[in-house]
Amino acid sequence: ATTAPRIPSTRLALHHFDTSYSLHLGALWPSVRAGLLCEQKYGALLNNFAAADHVPQELELLNATDFVSEAPRKAQRWQQGAAAGEVARGCQEGSGEGRTVMQAEMVTQAEMSPPLCASISSKIRCYTFPRGDIARFRPARPDALGLLDYYLMDAASLLPVLALNVQPDDLVLDLCAAPGGKTLALLQTGFCGHLAANDVSISRTKRLYQILHSYVPKEVRDTVSVTSYDGRDWDQVKGGTFHKVLVDVPCTTDRHSAMEEDNNIFHKRRTKERQMLPMLQLQLLMAGILAAKPGGEVVYSTCSLSPLQNECVVE
Repeated sequence: ATTAPRIPSTRLALHHFDTSYSLHLGALWPSVRAGLLCEQKYGALLNNFAAADHVPQELELLNATDFVSEAPRKAQRWQQGAAAGEVARGCQEGSGEGRTVMQAEMVTQAEMSPPLCASISSKIRCYTFPRGDIARFRPARPDALGLLDYYLMDAASLLPVLALNVQPDDLVLDLCAAPGGKTLALLQTGFCGHLAANDVSISRTKRLYQILHSYVPKEVRDTVSVTSYDGRDWDQVKGGTFHKVLVDVPCTTDRHSAMEEDNNIFHKRRTKERQMLPMLQLQLLMAGILAAKPGGEVVYSTCSLSPLQNECVVE
């Protein structure tokens, strides 16, 4: 008897995405799909602990820009453009004195509204190449003390860290921290009074330790505690402790699932694990909420487009 050929996990993943995301995203799905299947572009997160003052100029000469510092300016232009659109519509719909008042109110609002990203930490700097530019960054280099000058990561992975908006002396928990990019980004703010970096996987926390030793001086590493608890049980360890909690949960990791066979959650033998992801994510989010102080803030994030893993978990 012959056995049916095994369908690649990447093909199973893409079929699943085509079926579900085309309904969820509609006309946007073809362009999103193309983005998922493109070669991954990285951002260069500058290491503020390294003696690398020359690096920003070097990257700018390559036509890379710091998307974090650009964000407030782009947001302000977007706000002003939206306000101008409202003014134009108001001019068409209104007349006489009422139109003038409406226009004045809209212009004043555009001038006075703070940029959408006013709270973004100016200490986090991440350089990216422009859209359509597929250039690669050189490998990171050590300074005189052996600290690497930047960390290559998916720039979108910085968004949860920016949203967390860490303030001076905050006690911060990164509940699912490995492999360590977001932990490193949190430290770049210079604001963490103490950072607890936890991941259930001991092998992945080894990678986290490597990143901390490659990028962070000892006096800063001493403010970080690395643990390997099951994040779902964190409230039994240190409940109600933290000002800020990042819950970046395990997920279907859509780009990886569509591109890589290795460790792919759409492999047939991992079907049950994949189906249980929303429950695991909900349990981790609840643990993160219980770990926060009263009045603390929790950011929940995934690297999936799935509503079941995002909106449904939060709701």
